[in-house]
Amino acid sequence: MKLHAESCGHGPDLVLLHGWGLHSGAWTTLLPELGQRFRVTCIDLPGHGRSPAPPESFGLESAAAAIAATVPPGAAWLGWSLGGQLALAAALAGAAIRRLVLVATTPRFVAAPDWPCGMAAATLAGFAASLAEDHRKTLRDFLTLQLRGDRHAATLLAELRRTLAEHGDPDPAALRSGLEILGCTDLRARLAAVRQPVLVVAGERDRLTPAEAGRRLAAGVHDGRVLVLPGAAHAPFLTHPAEFVAALSEFLLDEESGA
Repeated sequence: MKLHAESCGHGPDLVLLHGWGLHSGAWTTLLPELGQRFRVTCIDLPGHGRSPAPPESFGLESAAAAIAATVPPGAAWLGWSLGGQLALAAALAGAAIRRLVLVATTPRFVAAPDWPCGMAAATLAGFAASLAEDHRKTLRDFLTLQLRGDRHAATLLAELRRTLAEHGDPDPAALRSGLEILGCTDLRARLAAVRQPVLVVAGERDRLTPAEAGRRLAAGVHDGRVLVLPGAAHAPFLTHPAEFVAALSEFLLDEESGA
């Protein structure tokens, strides 16, 4: 499975993984500052952005393995939403990852009787059904849901739509594979096996992956901590960039200085 990757900056290696339906352009506004502190590698997930669609549907493990084969070994990985689940899966598979930063990430995206902090299964099924009818409208609706509750939602939604348009629509089959991963993945029972230090960044107003899911994720791993950004929704790195970069740098660079 071939993936498109671009690198910039200088310093310790940092891999960035975007969320469902977007591409690595989601990180554009952060790159000038991150590039002063890290050598950043941005990945387009299969069938997204400039990564070609795989010949068949992909799953959590196969996509995570493809990412691990593309990026520098020993890097820190930062994953957003679906990208966060892929980063977790790669860590559990033994990929050479130094530290994990999981943004708006949950070990289980869909709600269950013992997991109230997730999306209703019927809502996700509705997205899957509408994807078959009009994938462009489904993407627009999903982007809107990501920012709902944030006071900057209207401005940021326009920015995300422009970002999405830069490299064309994702492959519909890749979108289906991504939704299947979100609908079927449950990593809760395996979290204790994650040995890397983990920083979970959650948005207080996130409607897709509630902050409580982030708190439980951080509590479930061996060495986890959580940062909940007040007023943020599902894209805290876009709505609170200064706080986000400060927390990321403190978590990743303190280790470099021996702290």
